[in-house]
Amino acid sequence: MFHKSFSLLLSQRISPYKKVISVDSDKSLSIRSFLIGAISQNITNAKNVLESEDVFSTIKCLKQLGVKIKRKQKGNYLVYGKGLGSLNLKNNSKLNFGNSGTLARLLIGILSTTPDINAYLKGDHSLNKRSMKSLLDLMTRFGATFTPKNKYNFPLKIISSQIPVGIKYVSGNSAQLKSAVILAGLNSYGNTLIIEKVSSRDHTENLLIKNPQVLKIKKSKEKIITVYGKKQLKSLTLNIGGDPSSAAFFTALTLLNKNSQLIIKNVGLNYTRTGFYEILKNQKANIKFYNLKKENNEIKGDILVKSCKLKPIKVSAKLYSRTTDEYLILFVLAALTKGVSTFKGISDLANKESSRAHEMKKILNQIGVKSILKKDEMKIYGKGTFDAHKKHISVGNLGDHRVAMCAFILGALTNAKTKIKNFETVFTSSPSFLKIMKSLGAKFEIQK
Repeated sequence: MFHKSFSLLLSQRISPYKKVISVDSDKSLSIRSFLIGAISQNITNAKNVLESEDVFSTIKCLKQLGVKIKRKQKGNYLVYGKGLGSLNLKNNSKLNFGNSGTLARLLIGILSTTPDINAYLKGDHSLNKRSMKSLLDLMTRFGATFTPKNKYNFPLKIISSQIPVGIKYVSGNSAQLKSAVILAGLNSYGNTLIIEKVSSRDHTENLLIKNPQVLKIKKSKEKIITVYGKKQLKSLTLNIGGDPSSAAFFTALTLLNKNSQLIIKNVGLNYTRTGFYEILKNQKANIKFYNLKKENNEIKGDILVKSCKLKPIKVSAKLYSRTTDEYLILFVLAALTKGVSTFKGISDLANKESSRAHEMKKILNQIGVKSILKKDEMKIYGKGTFDAHKKHISVGNLGDHRVAMCAFILGALTNAKTKIKNFETVFTSSPSFLKIMKSLGAKFEIQK
């Protein structure tokens, strides 16, 4: 399911609405369910999987590695696990990660300690520009080698470690790096020790939690994860909730769209993913979680959102890891909230699909919203809600789904004439985005 390139045109403010929606499934959990299922024993049953470009790239790579995957029905897949260290590939084969940084980092973690892997790695234009230095440095410690030497972006060649040995790693705020180390440690000799001083997404740990012989977690002032290498994994059965990052865009739209109300059903509400909602609740936003339930250590529930007047937003650096994918839509909220909003700890936004803070600054400037961007901080001088029908928002060929969605929301709330090129990039994480926006009453045109 790969989409041809198209531009999206928007020139009309969205009307008030009262609706109930369901968002696309969680991409992070969907990708992880396939990867962990592939190296587990027996059959993993993953339900409500996100069917998006990034997930299709995951399936394609795993099939190349000898994994049988069966689609039972829409969103329901069986993964026939091969067990640890059993993935195989013809020498000098090519693996294409598409646009997915999550897939790239996690699968390289697995491959680095899988015997006899010798492969070329690449991504799409956007992914090929992103630095993988931190990941490659870690995997080199396990004994994997990458060529050309001292090159840190794709295309690259990987030769896996023949005798991988566990490492000690003090993790930062990247859940993907932490997950890569966990996955590499599973097939290494001895133990791998991860000391997590800054909390980050814990989906990988949750999917392994029913394997006490493999993973042990100790929490005190910091979180200590011990991975016991060379132990086989039990298969998974999981039902994936809606993506909280996708839900954030519709939440933001509703908060600022006067006289509107939205219920978002069955959303993943893992604590490490709810920084966005915590920030807004602190600003007295009208947001409520209910119908909460827990499955595989993951919390899911419904979100009720009502339009309301917001206060300026202040975000400290410590919330970055819990809000990584939602910072941009917070910038939109800040732009349309009267007063000065401040966001700290954002330097990592420069190493996403685009230099995200920089791109958002350009977009805000197009509609006359002042912002000041430093390496690790952004200030936005919000104007409150206003009519920008004489202004134009233009987004070029970025290939960044989050920027594209933010530009859409901003255009829909301000009446600015909006043109977003390569809008198909949104389908990497949220294939239902346009369908949902249409159901809420948004008016837009597609230009191929």
